[in-house]
Parts: sequence; C-alpha cells; structure tokens
Amino acid sequence: MDNENLVPVNGRLRRLRRNENLRRMVRETHVRIDDLVYPVFVVEGENQKQPIESMPGQYRWSVDRLPELLSQVTKAGIPAVLLFGIPIHTTPTGKGCLDAKGPVPMAIHAIQQWHPDLVVITDVCVCAYTDHGHCGVLDGNQIDNDASVELLAEMALIHAQAGADVVAPSAMMDGQIAAIRHRLDSHDFLNVSVMAYAAKFASAFYGPFREAAHSAPAFGDRRSYQMDPPNAREAELELRQDESEGADWLMVKPGLAYLDLVAMARRVTQHPVVVYNVSGEYAMVKAAAQNGWIDERKVVMETMVAFKRAGADVIITYHALDVARWLKGEEE
Repeated sequence: MDNENLVPVNGRLRRLRRNENLRRMVRETHVRIDDLVYPVFVVEGENQKQPIESMPGQYRWSVDRLPELLSQVTKAGIPAVLLFGIPIHTTPTGKGCLDAKGPVPMAIHAIQQWHPDLVVITDVCVCAYTDHGHCGVLDGNQIDNDASVELLAEMALIHAQAGADVVAPSAMMDGQIAAIRHRLDSHDFLNVSVMAYAAKFASAFYGPFREAAHSAPAFGDRRSYQMDPPNAREAELELRQDESEGADWLMVKPGLAYLDLVAMARRVTQHPVVVYNVSGEYAMVKAAAQNGWIDERKVVMETMVAFKRAGADVIITYHALDVARWLKGEEE
C-alpha cells in the first residue's frame, strides 16, 4: 500500500514547517526585548567591578562604575533593571537597609541622572543586610513576621523616596504587600507600583545568587517562609492574596521548574505575570555552554520562548543583554 494514502489529506501539519518564512508566519509565541528585565548587583565602595565566579559574565558594580553597564542596557533597548544592594557592613537587625545613602538609593539617584527613562525596580529584602542572612528580623532563631513587615515597608519607602519606579518585596512575609502599599500611599507615592514575589519557592536553584549577594543563611534555611516546592494550590493562594493586598505585578520564582505555575498564574490573574529566570538556571546553561555541551544561544532562546508560552509577560533574566542582542540580530 502507498504510504501516502495512510496520511489524511488534512493531516499533513508539516506543510507549514517547510521553510523559515512559513514557520515565521505561523509562529504563536514571540519574545521581545520589551519583555526583559536585567538584574544588577550594586555594592558599596568605588571603582568596583567584581566578577561573580558562579555566574560567568555577571558582576557586582559600585555606583560609579554603573554607567559602563547601563549604557549597554539602554543601547540594547532593555526597558528595566532590578537592583540588589550589597552593603559592606551587616548587623543582626539589618537596619542598614534603611540608609538613604546605601547602595540601592544611590544607584537609583545615579540612574535618574544618567538614564531617566530606564525603569528602576528595587528588591526589598533584608537578607544581604543582616549578619545571619535571613530575610527578616529574628526573635531568637525564628523570624518575627510582623516586625519584618514593618522593616520592609520602611525599606520600600526609602527606595520610593530615592526615585524607584517599582518596589519588589521578596522576603515572603505574610502581609508585606498590604503594609508596603499602605506605607507608600500614606506618603503620596501612589504611582510607585509593587511587584510581588508572590509564589517564591525555597529552591535549590538560588545557590549562585547567594554567593553574588553574600546572603546565604548563617544557620538553618528559608523553608519556614519561602514556599514548599511541591505545593501548587498554595501558590494560587499566595498569588490571589498578594493581588488582593494591592500588588500590581505577580511573580513566580524560579522559572523553568515552575512553568506549570506560571501558566496557573496567567489563568488566575489579569495583572502582569513575571517570571524570574534565576541564578542557578543561568549558571547551568553557562557551565554547559563553556564545556561545549550545548548551543548557548539556542538553549537560552528556547527557554525564553518557554516562559512566554507558559504565560509570562515579563522575564527577569541574567541573559537579558545576550537575548536583546540576538533578537536585534534576528530582526536585522
């Protein structure tokens, strides 16, 4: 029997895959430079560009060296950066996060001067400012949720006063979104939006970040406040709660192992859905590429497509500069 007769006349789906132009015409999911946010580590001091060993191509920058990076970001067309502050000194209470002349507020001022159109998002968490590395205020060896929320709200206000466009609380304290929204509104920062790390899991994929930010816990772990990875229904509760408290953006973190939850977030909210392509995901790709085991560009772009196909509107990624360059090359 002729094999041609085994295929229904309307069953030849390969017809639309015959060449690149046909594939482009029917492509369902598109990654844009406008989807990208580039994370930036800002350290105290001067003339600092410190390489991060576990994240090849990433650095800790002092404010005076930021123009080197920001010129690349703006030239690439990336619309936003996410700032993480790394102080020289830490304390048990983490009160250094309230220093108006700390690394993040000073970086915000500098960005306003050099690149006023760049959207500035700031991470609101105290783990890098505490000597114990936990994301809140301790009561003995336990996190005091309500005292931590008060500190986070004040930290968000400091960032807003410095000129942040978006504050992004990542500490996973209950009630932090409502407290921050109230603190901002009561000080007339009604137009500063809140990006909630709504479904942030206690993940093994954060290892390189903890080296980058010097924020590894000195004891224990963060499983009492970050989410348990097996829980999907609880993630929906977190997303809905943060939305009800006034979040303007809802994030799922990490990304690749949680694409099902990115898709769930897209179903349950009309707010922008953000995914964080975290340090461990970045480091694995870089390590494999450096060993010649994968094609870095193809793997990274396939990953970006996966985030968008799952439903993400915004992708926070350390690959952002490369992705923007590759997209521009494709467009040309």
